[in-house]
Formats: sequence, C-alpha cells, structure tokens
Amino acid sequence: MKRFVFLLCSALAWSGAWAENSTRVDGYTIHHNALTTDTLSPNVASAYQIQRSKGRGMVNISVIKNNEDRIGTPVSGKVTLSSRNLIGQKRDIPLREIRQGKAIYYIADFPVGHRERLVFDLEVMPEGSSYPLAASFQQEFFTD
Repeated sequence: MKRFVFLLCSALAWSGAWAENSTRVDGYTIHHNALTTDTLSPNVASAYQIQRSKGRGMVNISVIKNNEDRIGTPVSGKVTLSSRNLIGQKRDIPLREIRQGKAIYYIADFPVGHRERLVFDLEVMPEGSSYPLAASFQQEFFTD
C-alpha cells in the first residue's frame, strides 16, 4: 500500500497535474489535484477499485497543518467536495479517506465528458479545528 502514494504522485507528475495545486488558509495547506483515471497505473487503479478510463475523473486531496519545518503534518478531518459545470449544474462527490503510514488522502472518482470544465468546491474541517476551511479549484478534462 505504501506504493500507492509513490505511484499516485508519479501519475500526477506525469500528467502535468502536479504543479502547485494547493490552497493555503489559516495555518493549513490543502493540496488538490484532478485528472482522468486513465493516467493511473493498472496496479493503483485495481488496489483502490478505481475504473481506469478517459471518461472518468479523479480528485486527490490532502490537508497539511503547516509548521516550522517544510513538510508539515498531515491531518484528518471532515472533507466535503462538490463540483459545478459552466452552466451551474452542481453535484456532490463523496470522498474516501486513504491512510498510508502518516499520509492521509481523500480520493473520489466520477464520470466526465470531453472538454468538460468543472469547478470544485472543498470544505475541510480539520480534526481539532473549530471552523471549516474552504478551497476552490477547476480542471478541464480531455477525454478524446
């Protein structure tokens, strides 16, 4: 299972989605990426029961509590995700929590259409926090 983190990061880096896709808010960094699932290796997709397809999108989210060192500390919490397309249709996307040693990830997969641009809205309530954090990002998916 430790290979998941490496393989997922490799897939994201290969796909060009590993650019600085993060939001810093109130002492936390929320890392967020979206890609089509065909970029995942067959082993990773199988291990996490994700269908590999150009017609399926995937979101990967992690929440890091910033501290003095450069790495920060992964934290769990309640993470909710919704998407909306350019005409305003909204859909809630259920997330699954994945724990790999100290790393904590939230992932989801969902159908996407060619050239579909989605705006993702995140709400994160880190464990031990008294108020939620918000982040938003967008991704255009190419399925042809």
